[in-house]
Parts: sequence; C-alpha cells; structure tokens
Amino acid sequence: MLKEVGSFLIIYQYAILTYFLILSGVYSGILIYAFHYMRNSEKSRIDGITLKKLMFNSNARPVSVLIPAYNEEVNILQTVSSTINCEHPEFEVIVINDGSTDATLQTLQVALELVMSSKPIQKVLQYEKIRDVYISRKYPNVIVVDKENGGKADALNAGMDVSTYPFVCAIDADSILEPDALLRIGNQFLMDKELVASGGSVRVLNGCEVKDGRVVRIRAPHSIIECVQIAEYLRGFMAGRVTWQSMHSLLIISGAFGIFRKDLLQKIGGYRKTVGEDMDLVVRLHRYCILNKIKYRVAFDPEPVCWTQVPSDFLSLLRQRNRWQRGLVDSMWHSRGMFFNPRYGKIGFVAFPYFFFIETLGPLVEITGYFSLAIFWILGWVSIEFLILFFIFAVLWGALLNISAVLLDNLISRRYEKSSDVAWVAAYSALEFFGYRQIVDIERLFGTLFAWRTHWGHAKRKAMSKSDLTDEEKVTH
Repeated sequence: MLKEVGSFLIIYQYAILTYFLILSGVYSGILIYAFHYMRNSEKSRIDGITLKKLMFNSNARPVSVLIPAYNEEVNILQTVSSTINCEHPEFEVIVINDGSTDATLQTLQVALELVMSSKPIQKVLQYEKIRDVYISRKYPNVIVVDKENGGKADALNAGMDVSTYPFVCAIDADSILEPDALLRIGNQFLMDKELVASGGSVRVLNGCEVKDGRVVRIRAPHSIIECVQIAEYLRGFMAGRVTWQSMHSLLIISGAFGIFRKDLLQKIGGYRKTVGEDMDLVVRLHRYCILNKIKYRVAFDPEPVCWTQVPSDFLSLLRQRNRWQRGLVDSMWHSRGMFFNPRYGKIGFVAFPYFFFIETLGPLVEITGYFSLAIFWILGWVSIEFLILFFIFAVLWGALLNISAVLLDNLISRRYEKSSDVAWVAAYSALEFFGYRQIVDIERLFGTLFAWRTHWGHAKRKAMSKSDLTDEEKVTH
C-alpha cells in the first residue's frame, strides 16, 4: 500500500512539474515569435506621409466608434476628446450612456452642447429601451445615446443600431486612442478584403501624463500592481494575440479596442449578454463565417494603440480577473461544439484546447500544485532537488519572461523616455510570481467555480486630467 502511495506521489509531483514546464515553454515560444514579428512590423510601419495620404483616400473605410459608459463621469470627456481628435477622413463617435446613476449624461450635455436628435434607429438587435438620442452642436459627428441600463453588451448593441457606418469600433470609456489609431486599424480593411475584425494594441495608461485627451508623456506607474499588469498586457495580451493571429486562430479582440464589419455582427445577433462579451463575439464570428463558408480573417495589429486604465488596487484587480475568468468559461461553454471539431480546423484543435487546458483549467492546476507541494514539504515527501526544479519552472522562468517582455518591448517601441522607468517596470514585473499570481489564480479559480454569475462588479476610476472639451478651443471635427 505504501509503495503504491509513494509511486502515486512521485507521478503526481512530476505531472505538476511537467505542466509548469509546458506552460513556461509555451509562453517562451509566444514571446520569441511575437518579438520577431513586431521587430519586422516596426520596419514596415506606415510612415507619417503615407498616413496623411490615407486622410484623403476616398476609399478609406468610414467607421462608427462606440463608447459604452456606465458611471464614467470622471473620465468620459477625456475619452471623447481623444476620439474626436483622431485623424480619419470620415467617422462618428457614439457614446452610449447605459443608465448611469452619476452625472455622466449631464457632463456630456454641458461639454458637448447636446440637443435632441431625430436620427433613425435600425432596430436590428436586442437591447434595453433607448430613452433619447442627442447630437452635439459643437461636434456634428458626436452622438450620445441615453438608454436604460442593460450592461456593456446591451449598450454596444444599441450603439450599433444607432450607428451610420459599415464598420464599428468599440472602445472602453476609460481609454485614450492615439491620434493615428483609427487610420492605422482602418487601413487593414482597405488592404485586405477578407478582413472581418481586427484588434489593436492596448497599453497601460496608469502613470502616464494625459492632456486634452492625448498621452503627452509616457511614465511608469508607481505601484507593483500596476507595473505587473504592464508585463501581463505585453506577455499575454499583445504577444499572445500576435501569435494567435499568425495561426489564423485569434479568439479574442480586446473590448478596449477592436473594429468589426457591422453587417456580420448584426447577422450573428450582435453582442451576447455575458461578462466576457469580447471573446464571445469573436468566437461566434469565427463559427458563423466557417459554417457559412465565408472567406474571412480575424487579425491583430500592434501598430494602432489604445491606452487604458488598469486596476490600481488589489480588490478591483481581483474583481476584474474574476469577471474575465467567468467570461472565458461562459464563452467556452456556449461554443463547446467547436472543441476538437474538425470542421473548425486549427481553432477547434489548437486554440480551443489551449484556452481550455491552459486558461480555463490553469488556475485549478496551479493552485493545487502549490498547495500540494506545501503539504508534501511539511510531511517530508519532497526532495530539495524537486523543490529547486519547481522553483525554476514555476517561478524563476516566469519572472525572467516578464523582464524579457518589458525589455524587448522597449527595445522595439522605445516608448519610455527614461531608462529608469523601464528598469522600474521590469523589476516590479518580476514580482508577479512571488505572491501576486498565486492570489490572482485563487480568484480566477473562484471565477471558474461561479461562472454562472453575470454581475460585473465595480472598479475604482482615477481621473486622467482636465479635458479640452471643457474649454473654448475647438477640435478638427
């Protein structure tokens, strides 16, 4: 009996070790490929002269920018300001006030000089009642929709039905678009007729200096929590999406910045009411195109940049990660028929298994691995050699990956003005694997166990700075 128990413990320990080895190996491969891709992408980056030509290109794709807002009075004007100052020949900005209980609508009414509009609504999608539609007297291409609360997905559906143009770009209400972001992301649709959706880079705004809706100085945040999230965005969100799109298996376009063909979104019923509406939408878009034999491509382009606020306190961070995990599980379950289904090719055989075994089950495996290791150590069932290997694969390797992600990104983009900022972010990002990740994994595990819950929770917002929409100075559009 004791012999069997001993054999089981040895097998179990090395199974956990193998999991962490595979996990670190996969992340390393993704980072190496993404660095190679982005280095080549930087060489072929569209220059300023070409961008100016796009401003006068009659074939440029007109786009409707949708900004869902719930209790966003603190930063909504900065986001609107950054968007209406974007360089693009033809676009409109639609802010959807999703039944806010603060002064979001009143803030917009005063700053934008809103008046009632008789703009027709398509009524193709399902959403809560629209109370009123306003148009700005100062900025004719800015529309504000006031509706009853229904959640982010519901608000985006309402905005889509109000929108005029064949392409819709969804951004968060606490985000800042770089001036050329719409031009760069829209240019992809001009070059590739099969493109149906594309995401841009989402970078961490915390610590940066914002003025009149623009990031004027890129600085590192001061807290460990915010610095670690920079590495997470670079390693998981940016590097991961570069790799997945190269395999034609990209399942997520960030809800903070993505552009889509509106006709296809309407055909699949728009956004589904779920806390993971961004992944769910892209997965259903894949499924619709494949089942209807539509030639299509879902892409990610690191050149267009959107800056977004990340949680600055641990409670807000845990709520966010819990929500993300619930959204992931819900999306995987809703589209479970794609799992290992040969009809869906690499999406069914590579992307879905990855998101199931690594992202969905990952927190369970990691947490049980850490807890069992602690128990085995107390009972004297673990050797020093095994502990060293576990530390290398589960902690040290991950810390080195984070440092590498920060350093490689700065080597390519050179966004930080001060080398001390780079060193600060790199050093703090390494601390993810010394407590931060384990706590987040526990919260993600709770998200998996309680995936049926649909509430969003509340995150604290920091004010960016004063918006130029409160001043007399006019903007281009």
